Amino acid sequence: MRSGIKLFLLLMITFSASAQYIPKFDLQGHRGARGLKPENTLPAFITALNYGVTTLELDVVITKDKQVIVSHEPWMSAEICLKPDSTPISKAKKESYNIYQMDYSQIREFDCGSRGNEKFPEQERISAYKPLLSDVIAAVEDHIKNHSTYEVDYNIEIKSDKSGDNKFHPATEEFSDLVYQVINQYLPLERVVIQSFDFRVLKYWNKKYPTIRLAALIENLKSPEANLKELGFSPSIYSPYFKLLNKQTIADLQKKKIRVIPWTVNEPEDMRRLKSWGVDGIITDYPNRAAELRMGLKRSGL
Repeated sequence: MRSGIKLFLLLMITFSASAQYIPKFDLQGHRGARGLKPENTLPAFITALNYGVTTLELDVVITKDKQVIVSHEPWMSAEICLKPDSTPISKAKKESYNIYQMDYSQIREFDCGSRGNEKFPEQERISAYKPLLSDVIAAVEDHIKNHSTYEVDYNIEIKSDKSGDNKFHPATEEFSDLVYQVINQYLPLERVVIQSFDFRVLKYWNKKYPTIRLAALIENLKSPEANLKELGFSPSIYSPYFKLLNKQTIADLQKKKIRVIPWTVNEPEDMRRLKSWGVDGIITDYPNRAAELRMGLKRSGL
């Protein structure tokens, strides 16, 4: 690891003696490090760790045999995945490769890295598969133990919506309980954040698992007040698309003791502006850019 990145870690991370450590500024690697390695794969998460993220952001879906796997879509993406025979997946037929109707042994045979991703030209093309959430945790914790000097949080998005219930995923209660069973087995719960655009999910976790931090993902044009009223409680984190934010909105949410961590912030100028506005962190496909920006600010005395 480069000396500059090591210094970045020391500057950014201060361990607390409290039961729950929360980074002062939370740098989250979106789907690991999607700009650099195939999304939501073990190489992406390890790469994110090497660039100093304090949280790994990832998505989970459920298989036919009730396994929790890391995937953004509940089907095999026609944009990034190849069938077991190495042929492309037709966009028109992508939903027929429904993960909720496939056992994990079948899913494991698909290659979701060799094709690359045309939206991310810097992404390395390597053979990669959709891992179990438990395998991600095991690999990350092993890397932390042997190569890092700090622990990270896991920001886990439950990918669901009402139209997909019992078609692409279980109903809210079963989906949530399957995820909880994995994280409760493998992680201290204070290192976990559950996020979702689906407010049904957040409401369920708030009621059944009230000690776990929750993040409200936002892409609508409603005011924060309207979204919080609909949610019915104050989440730990308000996480909107970054272009929906302004300095006053951030300050107003923070007055309510709600942290503001926008997605997906990839350009250094946007990172710099949001940091100056006082956000509590960012979610980015390029943790390398965020680390380099952080070091540049420190060197300039800002």
